[in-house]
Amino acid sequence: MMQTSMKVVPMRAFGFALMLTVLCQAGAQSAKDPYPAMAPIAQYMMDRDAEIALARSAAPASISDNAEVMVLGPRGYTTAVKGTNGFLCIVERGWAADTGNSDFWNPKLRGPLCLNPQAARSYEPIYLLRTKLILAGKSKSEMLAATDAAFASNELSALEPGAMCYMLSKQQYLGDGPKRWHPHLMFFIAGDAAKTWGANQPGTPVMAANFPEEKATIFMVVVDKWSDGTPGPMDDMSSH
Repeated sequence: MMQTSMKVVPMRAFGFALMLTVLCQAGAQSAKDPYPAMAPIAQYMMDRDAEIALARSAAPASISDNAEVMVLGPRGYTTAVKGTNGFLCIVERGWAADTGNSDFWNPKLRGPLCLNPQAARSYEPIYLLRTKLILAGKSKSEMLAATDAAFASNELSALEPGAMCYMLSKQQYLGDGPKRWHPHLMFFIAGDAAKTWGANQPGTPVMAANFPEEKATIFMVVVDKWSDGTPGPMDDMSSH
């Protein structure tokens, strides 16, 4: 899943992120970890049609209607709808976060992303591998070791220039407090690039989070509308 000066807790793109999933956390978290272990697998699953619809809600219909859609099954993600434009829509779960994040095992988290072709080819495979390992019963440490080995063997490739995704779903669930953040875009850069962009400094509009487990930095750009065209909460960034 790290915190910035604006209390941004990324879910990655879950891969939460989501990607963050990506979440401006409201209120202090409990000192006790509310999700210390993985819940029964069934709690992370969704109805197939509902998951397709939620995944598509990550981007405007002009993009998501022609995107590939993947859904989660007991052994990992599979393609539910083939696409024609190179984009990939997917709903990430809590293990898109870094392993130290308290929401890693939260079964309620849902982070809809729609990744462009560059991100679908070079960023999302990291999350798909993590998912496969988690559902195979691997521990966090085993998952990290296998992921590092995949980077070393080039099974996981370097991030492609221009990799980004949409995260505009009004139905996203990024935490038990605020549940959703703002509609936003995420841009994926290899390595720890936040400092070179001047991110997270007083007065700067640039927000970023470093993900050392995925060897990437995610930059976040807030936009003014959800994917359905309704206004996002641009009026009060500090309250989310």
